[in-house]
Amino acid sequence: MGRLFILFLFFSFATKSFQAQEIEVCKSCDVKTIQAAVDMAESGDSIRIKNGTYKEHDITIIDKSLTIIGEGFPVIDAEMIGTAISIRAENFSIEGLKIINVGRSHTNDFAGILVSNSKNFEVKNNRLDQVFFGILLERSSEGVISGNKITSDAKDQATSGNGIHLWKSEDILIKNNEVIGMRDGIYMEFVNESEILNNLCKDNLRYGLHFMFSDHDLYKGNIFENNGAGVAVMYSKFIDMQDNQFRKNWGSASYGLLLKEINDSELRNNIFEDNTIAISADNTNRINYIENDFKNNGYAIRIRGAVYDNVFEQNNFLYNSFDVAYTGRLNDNRFTNNYWSGYSGYDLDKDGIGDVPFRPVTLFSYLVNRTPEAIVLLRSMFIDMLDFSEKVSPIFTPADLIDEQPQMKKIQW
Repeated sequence: MGRLFILFLFFSFATKSFQAQEIEVCKSCDVKTIQAAVDMAESGDSIRIKNGTYKEHDITIIDKSLTIIGEGFPVIDAEMIGTAISIRAENFSIEGLKIINVGRSHTNDFAGILVSNSKNFEVKNNRLDQVFFGILLERSSEGVISGNKITSDAKDQATSGNGIHLWKSEDILIKNNEVIGMRDGIYMEFVNESEILNNLCKDNLRYGLHFMFSDHDLYKGNIFENNGAGVAVMYSKFIDMQDNQFRKNWGSASYGLLLKEINDSELRNNIFEDNTIAISADNTNRINYIENDFKNNGYAIRIRGAVYDNVFEQNNFLYNSFDVAYTGRLNDNRFTNNYWSGYSGYDLDKDGIGDVPFRPVTLFSYLVNRTPEAIVLLRSMFIDMLDFSEKVSPIFTPADLIDEQPQMKKIQW
C-alpha cells in the first residue's frame, strides 16, 4: 500500500512538471520584458502580457509553440528601430497586442509581426499602427490572420510597406481585417490555395489587394474603397472573385480592378461603383463576368490587348460614362443577357428581352482611347450623332461586339 502511495505521488509530481505554465509580464511582475518571458518559456506555455508600454524590438521566438495574449492591448513600441516580433515555429497564436513605431528601411522589410517558415498558427485581434510592414508571412502555411487593424500614414511607395504581406505561402485564411493608409492593403506573391474574406482595405496608396503569381485563391466579401486602385490580379490563374465592393477608386490612372495576364477565373456578384475604370483587362482569357453591378463609373469595362474567350452575362451596366471600351476591331468575347441603362430598344413580345441587339462600344469611346483630350466633348450632340452612325454601320468598333439579348429591366440577384 505504501509503495502504491509513493508511486501515486511520483506520477502526480511528474504530471504537474510537464503541464504548460502561464508566464505573466508586467512592470511589477517577476518577468518584466516580453523577450525574457519568451526565453524562459517552453513549448505549450502561455505568455500573458499585462496592460502597459513595452519598449522592445526584435522579440524573437524560434521553435516554441506559444500562446501570447495581451490584456487591454499592451503596447509594444519598437521605437522605429526594427521589427517588433519575429517568430518561426508551429502551433502558435498571437492575440490582443498593440504594436507601434516599426522601423523603416530601404533594404529590410521590418514588420510589426514577422512569421517565417511556420505552420498551423493564428495572428488575431491585434492593432498595428505606424508600421512599415504590418503582418509579414514568408514560406508559411495553414495559418489564420483575422480581426487585426493595421493603420499607417504612408506618403509615398518608396518609404511605405504593405499591411498584410504574404510571400511563397499556402493555405492561409485572411479574414475580418482592416487595413488603412499602407502601400498595398494585402499583397500576395506566390501564394496558393488561400482565402481573403470580409476585409476592409481603404485609403491605401497603391492597391487594396494585390496578387502576383498566385493560383487557386478566393477573395470574397471584401470592401476596397478609395485606394490608388482597388485590386490588381496579375500573372495568376483560377482566381475566384465574389461578393466584393469596389468603390471610389478614383483618379487619372485609377481603377477598381486590374486584370493582367490572368486566366480561367470568375467574377460573380461584385459591385463596382464610382471608379474611374471599374475593370481594366489586359491579356486575360477564359474569364466569366456574371451577375455584377457596374454603376456610375467612368469606364465599366476597358479591354486592352489580347482578351479571348471571356463571357459577360447577367450584369447590370448602370449610368456609366462608357459601358465598354475596346481596342481593336476583332471580338473574341461574348456579351449576353446584360442590362444596359443606355439601351433604348423595345420589347414587342413582352418577354423581357429587347428585340433590337445592343452595341455597348461607342465610337466616342474609341476616339477617347486614341485622343484622351476628346473627353471634353462627352455631352455634345455632335458625339451622339457620331455614335448613332457607328451603330448603324460599324467601321472603327468591332461589328460583332453586341448583346443579342439585352434585358429590359435591371437584373436582381
